[in-house]
Amino acid sequence: MGSSTLAEVLGATRAVLFDFDGPICDVFAGSPAPDVARHLAETLAEFDAALGSKAHGTDDPMEILRLAPQGGESALRAIEDELTKAEVTAVRLAGPPIAGAVAALEGARASGRKVAIVSNNSADCVRAFLLLHGLSQLVDTVVGRAPYQPDAMKPDPHSLLVAASELDTPPYDCTLIGDSVTDVEAAKATGGRSVGFANKPGKGRALADAGADTVVTTMGDVAEGLRL
Repeated sequence: MGSSTLAEVLGATRAVLFDFDGPICDVFAGSPAPDVARHLAETLAEFDAALGSKAHGTDDPMEILRLAPQGGESALRAIEDELTKAEVTAVRLAGPPIAGAVAALEGARASGRKVAIVSNNSADCVRAFLLLHGLSQLVDTVVGRAPYQPDAMKPDPHSLLVAASELDTPPYDCTLIGDSVTDVEAAKATGGRSVGFANKPGKGRALADAGADTVVTTMGDVAEGLRL
């Protein structure tokens, strides 16, 4: 784990970038990811039977999206479009925001910092969730995955750099709050900071080992830090 405290990290932050699935929303809580993955694998099999069989070996929809380019442009477009539709449906069934997430968004806004959501999920599903829960006014910009470009998903820094540009803030003045190693890796690639959100047992060590500047176990910790 980095030697910085949460207060030190947030104190040096002009823009807060929130990952979506984990820190803000449990995207597939009401529409299980394995079911979505199964549908995507069946769709991919229509273009390439062998690739579809390989896709049936994972229950992670994002991994199937990463496989899709091997089936050609038409397969990639079909999987991207089907995944986006599934995500939009899923967030409507996902239930309320993660505990402490709204307070964290409000704290970032009240502190005068700029706020973005930066996600490997589609921008459509993020915006649908924010609208559903009356949170749109707390977020300056939403940067979802680049359509039909799975290689640009985190850990690639593309989405973070787009967010920094849209917020008119240098990447090194941004801090990403995320629950995955790929979030930490993406933030490091931009020269920015990261707060690892260890929302499951054992995850804290992985986030620390990946280079998170600090690790928290609740979004309430982030909200409290932003109020200081």
